[in-house]
Amino acid sequence: MNIEQIYTGCLAQGAYYIESKGEVAIIDPLRETHPYLAKAEKDNASIKYIFETHFHADFVSGHLDLAKKTGATIVYGPGAKTSYDIHEAHDDEVFELGDIKIKVLHTPGHTPESSTFLLIDEQGMEHAIFSGDTLFIGDVGRPDLAVKSDLSQEDLAGMLFESLRNKIMTLPDDVIVYPAHGAGSACGKNMSKETTDLLGNQKKVNYALRADMTKEEFIKEVTEGILPPPQYFAKNAMLNKTGVDSLDDVMAKGNVALDVETFEAMANHEGALVLDTRHQSDFVKGFIPNSIFIGVDGSFAPWVGALIADLQQPIVLLADEGREEEVITRLSRVGYDNTLGYLQGGIEAWKAAGKEIDTIVSVGADTLKEKLATEQINVLDVRKPGEYQAEHIEKAKNTPLDFINDEMHRIDKDKEYYVHCAGGYRSVIFASILKSRGYDKVIDVAGGFGAIVKEGIPVTDFVCPSTLD
Repeated sequence: MNIEQIYTGCLAQGAYYIESKGEVAIIDPLRETHPYLAKAEKDNASIKYIFETHFHADFVSGHLDLAKKTGATIVYGPGAKTSYDIHEAHDDEVFELGDIKIKVLHTPGHTPESSTFLLIDEQGMEHAIFSGDTLFIGDVGRPDLAVKSDLSQEDLAGMLFESLRNKIMTLPDDVIVYPAHGAGSACGKNMSKETTDLLGNQKKVNYALRADMTKEEFIKEVTEGILPPPQYFAKNAMLNKTGVDSLDDVMAKGNVALDVETFEAMANHEGALVLDTRHQSDFVKGFIPNSIFIGVDGSFAPWVGALIADLQQPIVLLADEGREEEVITRLSRVGYDNTLGYLQGGIEAWKAAGKEIDTIVSVGADTLKEKLATEQINVLDVRKPGEYQAEHIEKAKNTPLDFINDEMHRIDKDKEYYVHCAGGYRSVIFASILKSRGYDKVIDVAGGFGAIVKEGIPVTDFVCPSTLD
């Protein structure tokens, strides 16, 4: 028996490859199929099953492409209804894979169809659970993501309580927990950086598994402090129910080199969004006017999903040479399949053609310190509310990047704003969006809050007003 966790950091997502006696099961695969196919080929094995723990909201699964290429059966838990062929398993159903078995445990709560897959090893011992978004390391799944459900988040939280107590906590302490996500995912509140653990340890340290916890206490703690989900979550969940185009077709359409004139025509006349994925320090020095920055080296796909409202939005790319295919793949992971190509030669080709260049003023924390000491300035802290509440510049207003599309009307085009985040990535995204919408008086604070603290600018943990009113 061989179990491999295939972890994708930018999505904080774990897929799983399980092999026994030449038969393979894949659990919660990402959109691109080649990692799973390559592993099976190396093992001289065939993929028999594709298990989905639930309808994922934070990424588009690769189950359809993988099934078409391998003939594997797609398995969901009870209650899963799709527009394509699946095996809808019943609770406690057992699937044989070589010398091992995989048992379906219906664990509703994160979503109604959520299921945990229990691996029973060659000796008949309960070896591991693949818990999807039901149980994380240090946390449990948020109960507010069910697609078109009549159930409230409190209803689902109550189901989650029962699922954990009756299906998971009754398992032996030495069972290994393999979750679908780790720290950084928006599918939970406070996940650990660890991506696997023993169930017995989770019973000791995971707040949601406290033995003395009542159902009412669980519902309150699990639902407290949940930020609204990113706008793309419901759309991705629906795509996972209805199906998507082949990734091969998406790549063929998007991985196309465009000359300057064609690129410009697509942006100006065909409504394509210019998405610049270079490093933020390169972007601020010179970029195509009206382009949006979301750097590929940050949490690229989740920020695209949070900030670009239309999954069908035509996109043309500016990317570092050799990374174009990577960018298109990562866009497709969250359902943005309408990439039309990338600028051949990048920003240098644009400059060589004599095209206009825009810039963003970026200053160091030392300049911000001087301004704060001598002038009345507007500071926007674009970190998440929890980060802001922990520590912030006293007069800074919290305007999280996550909600910029809702808060844009509160920003005055006639005022000058100094914008910072934690390290400099999110603030440049924020500034680029403002610039693209005609807000010209925006100044980025390079290095973000880390540089601010290092510079000795006074900060406070007192929660002052967090809106622009």
